[in-house]
Amino acid sequence: MSFRHPAEPDFPGKIGRTVADSEPSWPEPRMPQGAPNIVLVVLDDAGFSHLGCYGSSIATPHIDRLAGEGLRYTGFHTTALCSATRTCLLSGRNHHAAGIRAISNFDTGYPNTRGAIPANAALLPAILRDAGYATFATGKWHLAPMRECSAAGPFTNWPLQKGFDRFYGFMQGETDQFYPELTYDNHFVEPPRSPEQGYHVSEDIVDRSLDFIRDSVSLVPEKPWLLYLAMGAMHAPHQAPREYLDKYRGKFDHGWEKERERWFERQKALGIIPPDTTLAPQNPGVPDWDTLPEDHQRFASRLQEAFAAMLEHTDAQIGRLMAGLAELGQDQNTLFVLISDNGASQEGGATGTLDEMRYFNGMKEDVATAVKRLDDIGTPRSHSNIPWGWAQAGNTPLKWYKQNTHGGGVRDPLILHWPGKLGKPGEIRHTFCHAVDIAPTLLDLIGLPMPETVAGVPQMPLHGVSLKATLEADVRVPRAAQYFEMLGHRAIWADGWKAVTHHRRGSDYDTEAWELYNLDEDFSESNDLAHSEPEKLERLKALWWHEAEKNGVLPLDDRKAGDLFRGSRRKGVPTGRKRFVYYPPVSHIVSDACPPVYKGFTLTVELPDHPERGDGVLVSRGTINSGFVLYIQGGKAHFDHNGFHDHTHLVSEQVLTPGEHTLAVTITRREDGGGDVTLALDGEIQASGSIPRLLVMLSSIGMDFGRCLSPVTEGYNAPFPYPGRIKRVIFDLPSGGNSTLDQDADKANQRAIMSQQ
Repeated sequence: MSFRHPAEPDFPGKIGRTVADSEPSWPEPRMPQGAPNIVLVVLDDAGFSHLGCYGSSIATPHIDRLAGEGLRYTGFHTTALCSATRTCLLSGRNHHAAGIRAISNFDTGYPNTRGAIPANAALLPAILRDAGYATFATGKWHLAPMRECSAAGPFTNWPLQKGFDRFYGFMQGETDQFYPELTYDNHFVEPPRSPEQGYHVSEDIVDRSLDFIRDSVSLVPEKPWLLYLAMGAMHAPHQAPREYLDKYRGKFDHGWEKERERWFERQKALGIIPPDTTLAPQNPGVPDWDTLPEDHQRFASRLQEAFAAMLEHTDAQIGRLMAGLAELGQDQNTLFVLISDNGASQEGGATGTLDEMRYFNGMKEDVATAVKRLDDIGTPRSHSNIPWGWAQAGNTPLKWYKQNTHGGGVRDPLILHWPGKLGKPGEIRHTFCHAVDIAPTLLDLIGLPMPETVAGVPQMPLHGVSLKATLEADVRVPRAAQYFEMLGHRAIWADGWKAVTHHRRGSDYDTEAWELYNLDEDFSESNDLAHSEPEKLERLKALWWHEAEKNGVLPLDDRKAGDLFRGSRRKGVPTGRKRFVYYPPVSHIVSDACPPVYKGFTLTVELPDHPERGDGVLVSRGTINSGFVLYIQGGKAHFDHNGFHDHTHLVSEQVLTPGEHTLAVTITRREDGGGDVTLALDGEIQASGSIPRLLVMLSSIGMDFGRCLSPVTEGYNAPFPYPGRIKRVIFDLPSGGNSTLDQDADKANQRAIMSQQ
């Protein structure tokens, strides 16, 4: 007689009363024989021409080697923003259908803007893990609502819950490259070294990537693996080690027009663009280099130097990864895929910026002041971004930028490298393709069908097509139309033609102007055929609405910033209240989960038993570029508010004696936007001062208690841990509303989040 087991009712062996009359059975190991390892490298904000193998003068020898031994694609397209492109890349579905219309910070209450990828659009790592792969993610995530990215979770949309076995990186859209907010699996950790000890996050995540792979191949060498390496570069802040910064001194002093022309000619020589391509005119707002004042030229050149230094440093880390894989014997059967998630960024503005937090706060860059700090650019003492002119050079020969659905926003590099499995090495592929095509291509190459269910959830169909045929020849892949929509900008591609709009908020979607281009003959979208081909344009416009309905693009939404963040103000989220009580030790708190202190606050710190030698940080928010900190030094309490290196520094008159104490900092916002601040010890005011301006967006780096991630002032060195115990930290925000100030905060928050893509 045979029995059934409730956990395995279909057990293929035999279960009798005893082992003697039973037959064992083991499931077959889930290890596809001969399946390739996969490395997905995602660069952030690298434009179509930024890589050396795509035309630039910036040194990227290791990426160039991947291209020279592999394939370069010139018709690869993205969504124009980070979270959306990564959604397409990892899911194989269009981003609106998968709940991330723009970025994971937004939740408007509609299914296309949830800020999270639904379970019926399972990610590639979940599929591959079920098929027997080890799956690793390192670097930038930004595919979870940031309100969920505190130590309180929920963790549903964190990497390990979306299919990855291991994760090491940062959850936000950007991070400081020298003082990053790091997450290891499901918890926050501190960087292993300081900048003074040579730390940089790009080096760290490559080290960790190799650690994950080394563990796997050492213990189970038969198991294939997937590495999703999402670099923080080339997103602002542009920061690199000093030797890379020094290398590019003076390299761009001739300006963006001349450099753009050089890159354009090199693209033609390389075969990246057709020889008859027109160089698109300078974007509106980009001045001629020779018309700029000398200070503006010096500032813009130095910003571009920092960008170039960071890109070459990033390339060096990719080279270290390649060398590490070769040392592990993992280089031959590994398929490398390298992309950028969107075009070069426009968030540096017309002048560029020394600290983009100034831009988020609606503060224009004072170039005359900024040039006095040129040597800070690229170091921990800056948070810089390039001006429009250099961004358009990075998108050569195209127009517009990241966030736009013209070529400058959506046409990006794609390199495939797979030793012995591609056509002639170094060839170029010109077929139109999209980020949604990468997951279907990888599944096809592995020989895995898309499962109908994942974790018991029926799946929506893949929206992309396999590019397998292009590995052997430069063939056009049969595919349906591909739509684009980002922040109201719209476009559609079909059969080599593209219709596109450049949307202005508030414009009528039905009456705004469309442009029409034949991309087969007009690579740079320079010859608008809207008037000469009106019937074709109307057909494409109608097709756009059809695709929009099919893919969940609707409703179109270009409302003001406040409506984009409504989901982060509900009860049960970290910032949905006026009183915040923390019980240290507490994990690092990301900026989106910090108290919104732009209206002022009272900060109370309770010390139950202050030690005799009790110097250290009590509360720290931000970095050396902007933030605030309450700390004890020389036995006295210090409070420092740092507004872009403009410090308001208070020191207590009394020394804290051993024993119980309460410290309180109160900031009252004034009508002029500044603040009056007092520092009190045990109820007695010790010092008072004036803050010139309270910042709506304080920093992209969050908050710590009892230590600091980055110093806010040069008066101490990080992490400067407090040796005593902190009982409670309390933030009380002022009651009542200020709708104008709230609107300003929403605008700043939107500017910041859009720039973190």
